[in-house]
Amino acid sequence: MQQELMTILEPGDTLDHYRLEATVARSGMSTLYRATDVRNGRQVALKIPHAEMEADPILLERFKREQEIGQELEHPGIVKTFDDEARSRLYMVIEWVDGRLLRAILNEERKMPIDRAMRITLGICDALDYMHKHGVVHRDLKPENIMVGDEDRIKLIDFGIAMKEDARRLTFAGPSPLLGTPDYISPEQVKGQRGDQRSDIYALGAMFYEMLTGQTPFSGPNPLAVMNERVLNDPKPARKLNQEISAELQEILFRALERDPRHRYATATEMAWELEHQEQVGVDEGARRPALRQRLFPGGKKLLLYAALALVPILIFGLMVVLARR
Repeated sequence: MQQELMTILEPGDTLDHYRLEATVARSGMSTLYRATDVRNGRQVALKIPHAEMEADPILLERFKREQEIGQELEHPGIVKTFDDEARSRLYMVIEWVDGRLLRAILNEERKMPIDRAMRITLGICDALDYMHKHGVVHRDLKPENIMVGDEDRIKLIDFGIAMKEDARRLTFAGPSPLLGTPDYISPEQVKGQRGDQRSDIYALGAMFYEMLTGQTPFSGPNPLAVMNERVLNDPKPARKLNQEISAELQEILFRALERDPRHRYATATEMAWELEHQEQVGVDEGARRPALRQRLFPGGKKLLLYAALALVPILIFGLMVVLARR
């Protein structure tokens, strides 16, 4: 059995009654193949975990949970996982989705026309609303996990770090790679919190911002700097990057990207309603906190803050040395 698990499969190989046609993607934990069910000619995707993943009980539990979530959710905007008969080894059989990744579209177009960005965002809102009502939080929404098909119909894919509200928390002994993606992860997840449906709304807000402006809300020299920015600051007003964005649409972005989840949209339905009724979105520029119009610590003040934070552990260490000598 172990020898079989170590076998590296290639296009042209057959696994049970599936013929592997092409390698679609590889990650640190699994490989995704396009395959054909030789019994009926149906095209599917096979997600096969690597041997080291199967040897890790936590990662194995995560893989099985992803499979379970995919089998439970039935929505045209969410990729379906099939519950086939017994298999010779562990793998997932997933609906094959035609289309392009939102990431590929953004790489090509930079920013989208506003009506198209809204159409895609409303489709994601609809899928999120269904998913959240069924107790599932995606936790890793990003353009790489959104397929866009004909007429801009979307499908959410890759539930690898999704969470079920009634499931036990999976604890990792060391640093976890299952944190989320720096450009889209919510501030509360950066702080180590589990995240909830409002975390998905934050990620959707970040994607919508990118679709409208051609850039992510935050940038930095490395992932840690990007995550730190979103904890300390609010994004640059989108209208400064795209003058076609209305004040109402900018307000919707601000509400989706609130650092404090208590001030964010509570549900995807709320965000969708305001997108569809922008004339009823109140905008009071003077009442918004200054952080929404400018960076929280511009220029030298930010550097002074970081320097002060860096001195804290040094001061604590010095105090411990003094106390020890006493």
